[in-house]
Amino acid sequence: MQKIEVKVKDDGKKLTTFLTGVYPELKIGTVRKALRKKDIKVNGKRIAQDLAIRSGDVIEMYISDELLYGTKETAEIPTIYEDENIVIFNKPAELEVVGEHSLTQIADKNYKFIYPCHRIDRNTMGLVIFAKNEKTLKAIEEKFKRNEIEKHYVACCYGIPKKQDNLTAYLFKDRKKSLVYISDTPKTGYAQIKTSYREIESNLERKTTLLDVTLHTGRTHQIRAHLAHIGLPIIGDGKYGSYEINKRFKQKKQALCSYSITFNNMEKDLEYLNGKTISLKKIPFYDILRGE
Repeated sequence: MQKIEVKVKDDGKKLTTFLTGVYPELKIGTVRKALRKKDIKVNGKRIAQDLAIRSGDVIEMYISDELLYGTKETAEIPTIYEDENIVIFNKPAELEVVGEHSLTQIADKNYKFIYPCHRIDRNTMGLVIFAKNEKTLKAIEEKFKRNEIEKHYVACCYGIPKKQDNLTAYLFKDRKKSLVYISDTPKTGYAQIKTSYREIESNLERKTTLLDVTLHTGRTHQIRAHLAHIGLPIIGDGKYGSYEINKRFKQKKQALCSYSITFNNMEKDLEYLNGKTISLKKIPFYDILRGE
């Protein structure tokens, strides 16, 4: 069972429109079938009609993960780099790093020991480092805590910003709503965040920009929320972005990718990784940027 709360920006949408926007792999026919079987609840009541939802409504769905997220458990996951201690996968969007029907569950079928050293959002595609033994896992996790592993993301945003910037703000995580909130000033319960970016390319006609983004703190949804906060919503982001913009660009998946990883200050058995950069061969989202 999946539970989701309707936000203000989704007020008045039809249930089928809302759900297929949140779950891009979910088919309208699947939602209608679930309605006929009364497998969907709104505010605790089973419904059989495609009604208009309201801000604050809580939707519960008794729909399998295979139908919500697609049959990713059988998909081939590209391996970008591998040695005796680590493997780096290129995770597709709409696939969790851990849990049921996750990247970890898929990888576990082929290794005696395999576990992620860090995570990226389900909706974010790109590079994830996995350790092939416990010693490596502990060592790389410690490097992430010390911000000694440099991660770069590519984001396609709506808006034309400065060529580059170093951003500082404060983030609060609402665990109940699975949302984060950004403040420009310190507040009780808010943690400081730092995000920097540089422009890769912009398109003035389409008002789109491709950014190389670096996290200097690793908070939940940091890139998505921080960029949206400064007026640069990531195209396709259904949580912090704009429904109207996503619809205009016909994007149901957020244009955010973990693109490059550089290892710094690696020690002992992992010293051979020191200074090594692993990147995807092709920068994504040029099609969105240019309208190709």
